Amino acid sequence: MDAPAGIERATAALAAGLAAAGHRVTIATAAPQRPGPRLDGVAVEPLDLPVAFPCDDQVLRDAIEEAEDKLQAQLREIVARHRADTVVFTDTLWGLGRLAGGMPDGVRRVLAVHVLPNPQDAPAALAGTDTVIIPSPVVRAEAQAAGWSPDGWRVVPNALLHPPSAPPDEEQIQQRQFAPIRVLARLGREKGLVPLLTAASAWTRRLEVTVAHAGFEAAAGSQSDLLDQCRALASAAPNITLLEQQLTWREVPSWLGAASAVIVPSLRETFGLVALEAMSAAVPVVSYPVGNLPALREGYPDTVRLLTGDPRRGPGTLLHAVDGILANPVAYGRASQAMYHLAQDYRPDRIADLFLKAVS
Repeated sequence: MDAPAGIERATAALAAGLAAAGHRVTIATAAPQRPGPRLDGVAVEPLDLPVAFPCDDQVLRDAIEEAEDKLQAQLREIVARHRADTVVFTDTLWGLGRLAGGMPDGVRRVLAVHVLPNPQDAPAALAGTDTVIIPSPVVRAEAQAAGWSPDGWRVVPNALLHPPSAPPDEEQIQQRQFAPIRVLARLGREKGLVPLLTAASAWTRRLEVTVAHAGFEAAAGSQSDLLDQCRALASAAPNITLLEQQLTWREVPSWLGAASAVIVPSLRETFGLVALEAMSAAVPVVSYPVGNLPALREGYPDTVRLLTGDPRRGPGTLLHAVDGILANPVAYGRASQAMYHLAQDYRPDRIADLFLKAVS
């Protein structure tokens, strides 16, 4: 629960949607669990995997290989005890999809591919899979470009964990005029934090940036190194506040929803869950046109144009887009309404239904 990463939040939202529809849902995980509220109707089963988080891919891969027989036995016991008919591995590596053993007879094996599989993990993960689901066509395009054959992969978008909720008009007017601009991201280079903070140091608007360590990292210590850079940039800029806290999943929509605008400075996104969560609170989202981010706002070309930066020219274009939308109350109101209406398509009940159709 409450991990600061999209795959975990998307998995929780799907589980909650399925549970609300009357299905028995269990999440099996080796990740440490924080105390606090649990998902309604969702059981959590711990897996015994001797690894310390955060860690990089190879450390986790070695741990899985060493404990493979034990993990397989644990999963089979959980499947049998809960009488599961479908098992979803949430990633080829981090979601244990690379485990080679099969499921009991009659149990469907589903692999969720949120990002392009690593060649070291993909063959074993794909070999025994009945259905592959992806959060957006972006993953399919990346797989094709890498030489994979993803024709049968089914698109099941990530779901919102909490239903969309728009503020009253008067409150929204106050937010546009007085609320800070906000950024929420885990500590990864691809999230574009350092370039944005560098550009924003000369900005006059208040920028609040919340960052958190994920359980995975590109290399040992890479998240801490990035955090040190962010700290140095923020401490030198009086308009930037760096918040080093792990928001709970319940807190994320309200924190984003209290912003005048949200910037998603990512350099690549196969889905864009932070953007969607801000949209669900009727907050304009400014981003580059990368990955699946344009598709989240499809159908409102004029609004998208106002909220889009140019990655070739850098993060200054994101700041310019924020200045433009906040200076135009009519465009701001239209953008807020568009964000909120688009987010309705990602309610957990609708995504749960799409999932059931994909795996049936």
